[in-house]
Amino acid sequence: MLEHPPLLTVLFDEAHCEAWTIRPELAERMQPGHPGDSSLALAAAALRGRDFGVEAHAEGALTAERLAAADVLVIAHPSDPKWEKVTGAGSPTLTEAELDAITDFVGAGGGLLVLAEEEQEKYGANLNQLLGRFGLGVENSLVQDYERSHRDTPSWVLAELDPGQIGGSDPLARIGEVCLYRAGTLAVGEGAHVLARSSASASPAGSPLAALVEHGDGRVAVISDSDLFGDDCIGELDHEPLLLNLVYWLARRRFEAPRFRGQGSSTASEPAWQRLRDAVEELRAMQAADGSIEDEQNHSRAASLVAEMVAASSALEPRFPHQGEYLAALRSDLEAWVRDGFARPDFIGSVEAFRPERDRRDGVEHLVVFPMYKQNASTDTCFEALIVRVPWPQWLAELEAGPYDNAKYVPVTFVDFTSGYDSECATLFPETFATAGRPPSHFGAIFCDREAERLRRVASAAADVLRLNLPPDAAALLASPQLSQDAYMLWDLIHDRTHMRGDLPFDPFMIRQRSPFWMYALEELRCDLTTFGEAVKLEQEGFAFARHAQYAIVFDRIFRFPLTGSRVRNYDGLGGQLLFAFLHHGGYLHWTDNRLTIEWERLSEGVAALREQVDELYHSGIDRSKLGQWIAAHDLVATYVPAAEGSRWVAPARDLPEVEEPKQLVDLVRDDEFPLSLFYTQLQPKLEPFLRRPDGERRSALASAA
Repeated sequence: MLEHPPLLTVLFDEAHCEAWTIRPELAERMQPGHPGDSSLALAAAALRGRDFGVEAHAEGALTAERLAAADVLVIAHPSDPKWEKVTGAGSPTLTEAELDAITDFVGAGGGLLVLAEEEQEKYGANLNQLLGRFGLGVENSLVQDYERSHRDTPSWVLAELDPGQIGGSDPLARIGEVCLYRAGTLAVGEGAHVLARSSASASPAGSPLAALVEHGDGRVAVISDSDLFGDDCIGELDHEPLLLNLVYWLARRRFEAPRFRGQGSSTASEPAWQRLRDAVEELRAMQAADGSIEDEQNHSRAASLVAEMVAASSALEPRFPHQGEYLAALRSDLEAWVRDGFARPDFIGSVEAFRPERDRRDGVEHLVVFPMYKQNASTDTCFEALIVRVPWPQWLAELEAGPYDNAKYVPVTFVDFTSGYDSECATLFPETFATAGRPPSHFGAIFCDREAERLRRVASAAADVLRLNLPPDAAALLASPQLSQDAYMLWDLIHDRTHMRGDLPFDPFMIRQRSPFWMYALEELRCDLTTFGEAVKLEQEGFAFARHAQYAIVFDRIFRFPLTGSRVRNYDGLGGQLLFAFLHHGGYLHWTDNRLTIEWERLSEGVAALREQVDELYHSGIDRSKLGQWIAAHDLVATYVPAAEGSRWVAPARDLPEVEEPKQLVDLVRDDEFPLSLFYTQLQPKLEPFLRRPDGERRSALASAA
């Protein structure tokens, strides 16, 4: 089965006479007649499927050294053996040193999940000594409820849940009903949040059953029943998603650490690279908009700089043995440029030889030196020099080799770069390289680290401003450089290949013919909606990581895209406006009481419904004229995103003159044909500080690569 490597570790303590174990063979010994009464194996399996490694602490003390290898600690009902079948000999009590170690672990950003029991005092554990350090406690009680009970069993109480944003996310997202089996009650101090209570019909009524608290940089959760996550009960109601939500919530701080898999890079510190980079920086300042050097007074110095670039690239070749053909072509093109008097550069030899798509190995680095323009940055042609690194983990390689073949796709990350990439540009396309004719399209490289950083920055701010009911795993995505980067790699792999697949009209986006900008908006959105649907399919097939790609698509589309860039025919922005408006129109999200709420259980249904409408537009487009397709597309968009007042394209007041060629009508499109809604115009100033790239991103890229 396709697997995404775990990022964090959940440690289950089994060295203090716990009544639960994640080890099936131990559960068999503890409860030979019914191992499920002692087994948390299914809970461990659920966590292993969702970004977590799972370990058992089978013996010895819980020391600072042992906890240093964990991100979340679970203590599941330690008990004197006279009351329960337990994990082994020893004591259910934690020593003072262990209590200190756990407290320090939480304060430093770790998570602690404590599962207690009814009539807690009799079990001989000192959980209250531990929980008291965080303002929590377990009372010696038993809850019964004859009205709100599961399967008409009074001691199986159905909790009253209190959803809401706690510490940046909603631990009860997607949670509808939870049962606590023979639960006790909790004592909750100031600053804690009660997640679940007994109902008004229970005895005792309205008492806390589950609570959360933040402590230092870490977090603590306590539940007054341990059975709900056991093998017999975790499949009931919403117990498994509750466990996952709690662990993601507890681990929130730990997801912030970069934790990039693989080794770092020392290439950026090579003296030859620094000489090459410095020469390019000086040379690019001499170039005209077309890449030439017009001022002859600069030619002598430019020749010296090119010679330095040639020498430095030769010195770097041992670092890039797989690029021998390209580096030879680069030197040849550089020398030819000098001989041609620094005219408009033609680097077709280098372009033909630069083929990173042929060498997609995890961690492989490529040297990139070209005269080019940058997308979403300067359109002037000038030299840039970069060292890029290819993340190509096994799971991505398997997807590309299987159902999502995409031979041109190359995910890359920054190691170091010249100043032209200190911009919004997040692509490396051969189409932007300077050549006399049209360059070949061998590959498409996306800087997934830059895209992921934008996602985290903007979507996190939007979630805070809008008080979004953010699920804890989505909050983890927005905290984690690794999760967000991997999500982008999955998104881009499928998105990129979708441009040439499906029921395309006769004038598809990729032909680059002149069309109204809403046609480009729909094409980009179609690819994202398709990618979302494929991610849903992958999740259903067992690749749970694909849920992160779903979050990334929706968050970037509805938060960042509409507010990024100018309003001059902003096709990516329009695609985001359409997705938000469609989901709002269909009741899949709500803006009520100044809070944005997404119905997460129905979100995929809403995205699929919009995809169906766009696919039908494409499918039927082959039967229309070009102009007819443009009009049909405008009508689709305008159904949910009203067109500007005075638009000559809007029905029923459509006013288009007769022309020989429809592309002449593109001039009648308003720059802002589909203005921002009131929602976005109010949101924009609040997000404005987060829409700009932070200073020092280049330094951050170098630190991550080192």
